[in-house]
Amino acid sequence: MFRDRVDAGRRLAARLAEEDRPGGLVLGIPRGGVVVAAVVAAELALPLDVIVPRKIGAPGNPELAVGAVTQDGTVIYNEQLLRRLGLKAEDLEGQVRQQIKEIERRTALYRGSGAPPALAGRTAILIDDGIATGYTVFAALRSLRRAGPHRVILGVPVAPPETLERLRPEVDQLVCLEAPEDFYAVGQFYLHFDQNSDQEVIDLLRAGRNA
Repeated sequence: MFRDRVDAGRRLAARLAEEDRPGGLVLGIPRGGVVVAAVVAAELALPLDVIVPRKIGAPGNPELAVGAVTQDGTVIYNEQLLRRLGLKAEDLEGQVRQQIKEIERRTALYRGSGAPPALAGRTAILIDDGIATGYTVFAALRSLRRAGPHRVILGVPVAPPETLERLRPEVDQLVCLEAPEDFYAVGQFYLHFDQNSDQEVIDLLRAGRNA
């Protein structure tokens, strides 16, 4: 059990301090992941930025995630679920375009006029506050790989073992503090798991850049 996202970030930073991270850059997934990432970046004295994946919902049931997408158009689908629902990728093209527009809006809101950081040859450290199915993280990792980093590290406080096994081939190093078998939702492993606002994310990113 983590007290809150700050506590999780401190514990994660202590573990990540053991990793080799030349040219390290910490990237948080909004909103809660940025809170954890900000602590990690501060503890490790690394710059902080953001990556904004979005889930793709099933037609008529937007809460049922059938995949995820990132700003550069990287799309990951749950192929098994698509088959079960009788869907094809082309059936979701409209929603993918819609989600990319929302990602662009949110990224501009969070980052402001700042340019995205160069990742080529660096160590990209992707942070979230926890992972359930992992599709947004999958999409973020594939997107990061396309930017040409030297090394990709995924750091999370908690995730189910089966999700970690699917993610492991996507990264050079995976750091997860807790991998419980009885996993229902990320929030069950936090004493305080409040919603974070866009303004909190903006303030954390601004502070990270100034540091």
